Amino acid sequence: MNTKLIAKNPVAYHNYNIEETFECGIVLTGTEIKSIRAGKVNLKDSYAGLKNGECFAYSIHISPYEHGNIFNKDPLRDRKLLLNKRELNKLFGKVKQDGYSLIPISLYFKGSFVKLELGLGKGKKLYDKREDIAKKDAERRMQKALRANEKYS
Repeated sequence: MNTKLIAKNPVAYHNYNIEETFECGIVLTGTEIKSIRAGKVNLKDSYAGLKNGECFAYSIHISPYEHGNIFNKDPLRDRKLLLNKRELNKLFGKVKQDGYSLIPISLYFKGSFVKLELGLGKGKKLYDKREDIAKKDAERRMQKALRANEKYS
């Protein structure tokens, strides 16, 4: 099936060490789908959680559809995520015992369905974030130096 990326969470990999990802469906209304097709989605401050044996996504901002009417929903409402029972049990055990967090990583179309990539990860400490930035910077400098060497060789 072809996939088309709609939105990515820009800070997910910066703030968390993502150890495992899950693909899940998301329960949406018709006007929300139309807004998503227009690309009016923001995952920046979003997170997910487990409640009453179900998984929900919180703070995913889907702008109200411009041509919508009374069917427009609250842009920040809680949205149910569709996972199978085995995945839910696995997530429940990890989140409760080991201190993991559930983070929405990306939202995309898979065929005609909207899917959410959900990451299971632990939060990074400040020194971990600085270390990652330093590694990326050093790698960038090395690539730049290699390109300059190849240019003059």
